[in-house]
Formats: sequence, C-alpha cells, structure tokens
Amino acid sequence: METPHQRIKVPFKDASRFWLKLGFISFGGPAGQIAMMHREVVERRRWMDEERFLHALNYCMLLPGPEAQQLATYLGYLMHGIRGGLVAGLLFVLPSFFILLGLAWAYRTYGHLPALAELFWGLRAVVVGIVAAAVLKIGQRALKSPPAYLLAIAGFVGMQFLGIPFPIIVFAAGLLGLVLLRHQTSKTITQIVLPPFFVTSIASKASATTLALAAPAAAVTAGLGATLLTMAWFFTSAALVTFGGAYAVLPYVAKHAEEFGWMTQKEMIDGLALTETTPGPLIMYVTWVGYMGAGVAGAVIATFFTFLPSFLFIFLGAPYVERLRGNRYVAGFLSGVTAAVVGVILSLAVHLGQIAFKDLWSLVLALTAFILLMWWPKLNVVWAVLMGLGAGLIRLVLL
Repeated sequence: METPHQRIKVPFKDASRFWLKLGFISFGGPAGQIAMMHREVVERRRWMDEERFLHALNYCMLLPGPEAQQLATYLGYLMHGIRGGLVAGLLFVLPSFFILLGLAWAYRTYGHLPALAELFWGLRAVVVGIVAAAVLKIGQRALKSPPAYLLAIAGFVGMQFLGIPFPIIVFAAGLLGLVLLRHQTSKTITQIVLPPFFVTSIASKASATTLALAAPAAAVTAGLGATLLTMAWFFTSAALVTFGGAYAVLPYVAKHAEEFGWMTQKEMIDGLALTETTPGPLIMYVTWVGYMGAGVAGAVIATFFTFLPSFLFIFLGAPYVERLRGNRYVAGFLSGVTAAVVGVILSLAVHLGQIAFKDLWSLVLALTAFILLMWWPKLNVVWAVLMGLGAGLIRLVLL
C-alpha cells in the first residue's frame, strides 16, 4: 500500500539538512516560520503541492502548542513517516534550545552587571511594543462580533484583576463560544480527503508511537527530584492549554514560575526579550524558565515536556481531528478561545509595561517598535529587537 512518504520522493538526508537550516533561520514568529516553510517546501523545492501543505497547516492551527513546530513535524511525517516527523520537529527547536541555554548561562553569570542592565533596558521596552502589536493584529482577525469582544474583555479582566488561571479562562471561553459563536466562522473550512495510509494503519502505529515517546518520558519522570518533577508536570499541562500561540500562555508560565520561586520578574522579562532575538518558536521561552529554576537539567526537562504533547498530537491525532473541521460546534469552541486569548495577551502587555516603563525614553522606544511593526508588515520582529539592543548600547555609552 502506498504511503504518503512513499509518494513524496524526497531524500531523507536532504530533508534533514533543510530542517536543520530552518532551525537556525526561523525568525519572525509563527507567521514568518510558516512562510519560510511554504516558500522552501512548496515553491522552491517542490517537495509537495499547495493543497497538501494547506491541509497540514489547517490541522496544526486547531491544536494547542506551537503551530509552526507542529507543521514542521507534520510535513516531516508526510515525507518520511515517524522518523521524518521526529527529525523535523526536533531540528526545528534544537538550535534555539542551545542558543537560549548559552544566553541563560551568560545571564546568570554576568546578567547583574550594570552594563548588561542598560542593554536590557532597551530590549524590555521593545518587547512591550511587540506584544501590543500582537494584541491589535490578533484582535483584528479574531473579534468579528459583539460576543467575541465580550469574551476578549472577560479574558482580560479575569487574567489581570481576578487572577483566574489561564486554563479555566481558555475552556470557559470555548464553552461560551459553543453557544455564542458557533454560527460565526472566521475562515473557510477546508474539508480534507485523508490518504488511505492514515485511515488503515493509524491504529497499529498509534500504540507503537505512544510507547516510543511516552515510555522515555515516564522513565525520566520517575527519577526526578521534587523541583524537576514539578517542572515536568507543570510544563506538560502548560503545553496542553497553549491555544492562541505562545503569547497567550506566557502569563500562565511566568506567573507560576514566580510562585514556584524559579525566577524573578526581572529575569522573566529579560528572558522574554532574549527569546525574541533567537530563532525558533517563542514558546522556547520555557528553556529560559527551566534554566533559571534548576540549571541545565531544568532547561532540558522544561523543553522536553513542553514539546512532547505536540509530537503525540501530530502522530496520533491527524486522521481524526481533520474530519471535525466542518463541525460548527468545533468552530464555535475555537472562536471563543481565540477571542479570550486577545484579552489575555493584552493582560501580558500591561504586566510587562509596568516593569519596563521606567522613564519617558522607554515609553518612546516601545511606541516606536509598535508603530514600526503595525505599519511596516514586512518588518521582521528581529529588527525591532535589535533596535532595542541598539538603544541600550547608546544609553550605555552616553551614561
């Protein structure tokens, strides 16, 4: 029987080299990363056609977790089965992991020097502008009706003033969306005709894949100390509620990291600023959090358990979730979640602004980053971050 990875004739070595390269150049957040994959996989290399690429993207947008990393895993799976998905998903994040590990070590070793404090001053302000731009852009796409605006406001109030946990906000908004937004669809739903391979062999592969990924996780967890065990369970739960992108779950991660004593508010925002400068998905911020809490072991545990659910979703769920895309109740649930996420991200922007705005110049820098990102759509977010770093260098020289 013909399988997807038999029908797409791509040498495994060529694909592996591409995924490694992508891991080093995948700046610009999920939109930029998905655009890079489309250009290389569909347009330039012609490894698959437009329809198949969009089918994979449609599925990944339904899942909690980093959609760009999940898309890379899905495309790798289509080309070379489970080993292709593992290689693609891992190489997409490993460069960022090692870069952030080095930055976290340098920060812990030298981060309290006055010179670095001035550099981070500019980065902190720019991050506020980046998050504010994300609120507006996501809101323009997600808030199409009065009920959607009400869910966004409720998400902001619940997160900012009532201290409601992020997962409760997410699932409550989804349930309300079932009632209020099930007739509203923000995009055309594509019906998928599944390849025979997925339908006939998924049952036999499901148990093998689950054991291959979950058994090592169980073995690792059994040997952890109290702090690392807490990290394993926490980052697994965070991964399962990461609807709406990394910005939506950052308040949840940051709040609990402070409560657990893993890092301070200053370390939180400095880590976010540095994560913005690295390739890979923004959820790689968990590597920073893990290192601040328990060194290299913490970074490994946080990253491993954050991405483990993503691999399981791709390998086990694709054949069945695709069939639900035309269901109006599923569409309503996801619309409700997306609306509430807008309010949650706004809460994050306010929280970061309270930390970053120490003088008039930091406010001006944040506004400049916001204006550039909003009115210059093709500007890579890395340039905005470098602008903040440059402002910090100028401040360091002048002071």
